[in-house]
Amino acid sequence: MPGPSGNSGSPDRRTAGPPEAPGAWARLDTRGREVWLGLGRDRACRRTHPDRPAGRTYELDGRHITDRPGLYLALGEAVNGPGGYFGGGLDALVDCLRGGYGCTAPATVRWRDADVARTHLSHTLGPGGAPRDLFADVLDVLAGAGIRTVLL
Repeated sequence: MPGPSGNSGSPDRRTAGPPEAPGAWARLDTRGREVWLGLGRDRACRRTHPDRPAGRTYELDGRHITDRPGLYLALGEAVNGPGGYFGGGLDALVDCLRGGYGCTAPATVRWRDADVARTHLSHTLGPGGAPRDLFADVLDVLAGAGIRTVLL
């Protein structure tokens, strides 16, 4: 079975670097997406280039946001390109929005096919099994950091 890089090669190939094409993670199941997200987080910790300037617009492709890791993979890709990282949970998203992970507020996110994420993430379970609307929570975090989100 192909690894997170889309190749069936060795684990060394999967961790050699980010993919070159967007959406390569989309065909993976939730577990595979979690692995991919971890690889992106590890690469982000070694990041050395500065954040992009404020006022930028990011295009978020929402067609494949059907689970929690897919949400963060799509966000990472929107901000930092294929294989990019921009949080792996709400607390990590808040950390990324504080700087050092590619984006400077104020900014705009144009979220295409947002209805896919709303359908899959509005009725999830949070810590301790409490019901949560992860879709709304992410919108709130983005807004609180000065990120305008346009749902398309």
